Amino acid sequence: MEHYLIYHNEIPKVIRDCMDAPCVRRLKHVGMNCGCEYTSFPRFAGLEPYSRFDHSVGAALIVWLFTQDEKQAVAGLLHDVATPVFAHVVDFLKGDYLVQESTEDGTRAAIEADETLQRALKTHGLTTDDVSDYHRYPIADNDSPRLSADRLEYTLGNLINYRIRMPDEVRAIYADLSVGTNEDGAPELVFSDARIAEDFAFASLECSKIYVSDEDRYAMQMLSELLRDAIALGVLSEADLYTTEPQVIEKLLGDARTAAAWQRFCAYRSMRRATEPADEGQWRRIAAKKRYIDPLIANIGRVSAYSEVFRTAVEAFLSDPQTDWIAGE
Repeated sequence: MEHYLIYHNEIPKVIRDCMDAPCVRRLKHVGMNCGCEYTSFPRFAGLEPYSRFDHSVGAALIVWLFTQDEKQAVAGLLHDVATPVFAHVVDFLKGDYLVQESTEDGTRAAIEADETLQRALKTHGLTTDDVSDYHRYPIADNDSPRLSADRLEYTLGNLINYRIRMPDEVRAIYADLSVGTNEDGAPELVFSDARIAEDFAFASLECSKIYVSDEDRYAMQMLSELLRDAIALGVLSEADLYTTEPQVIEKLLGDARTAAAWQRFCAYRSMRRATEPADEGQWRRIAAKKRYIDPLIANIGRVSAYSEVFRTAVEAFLSDPQTDWIAGE
């Protein structure tokens, strides 16, 4: 899904050169939906491919459009190079799923180890220090629930992927943005039209609800357990988690024990919920990181200050305790 061309109709040479590096190309085979797309849940079954590569290129193009700065754009491109297979599933594996920072471990090492990338950086007068931490650049990344290129890209990408908005509607959202200054005096992407900002905020909240839905949480938890068991059995190694999803799936299918578990995972198509776990089924109680975006409107402020309806919707979203037991079947 090359929707990233919505963000800029031409890919600058510095981004094109760095896109060719093996550590970036690997991301073509790491999905944005954290393994959920391999299940049979109707919400995820049949989604068009949407990879970490698509997301990374999109984030880089957004940063480039709004900053024209090579350092910031390449940092945006490289921010996910250390992402493991199935992405945030590995946060569940490592017990980091409420923070989701473990997938960023190793970014600098991945950049330094890629000779193709190092040559490209040198050609453009860039260093590892310039591009290994996109948190340094507020347009690329900032604190939630503010709007950054990273959050903007995966939100717009998922609006298309989940068919919440059509591509032309996404283009209209994107066209309304410019760089402004937030409450702390830092640069931030800002909407001009309050109605477009509110629509985007509500649409992003729809995505947020999908990210913490029963299907999503359960799939990520069960896949993390599958990976843990595969490592314990010697079917996978920790290093395999930093290859590609097709390679890992091939290994899982190559052993009868993990093949059966993978096929059971792929067969999940519906969910049950209960206040207490029933005797049958694989019941889990799973909390998840709740994300939402509260963008700025020029000369007005945050959407939550402008729209009481949005503010109430966010409060309802955040107040869900996620204490029920859930089971897939």
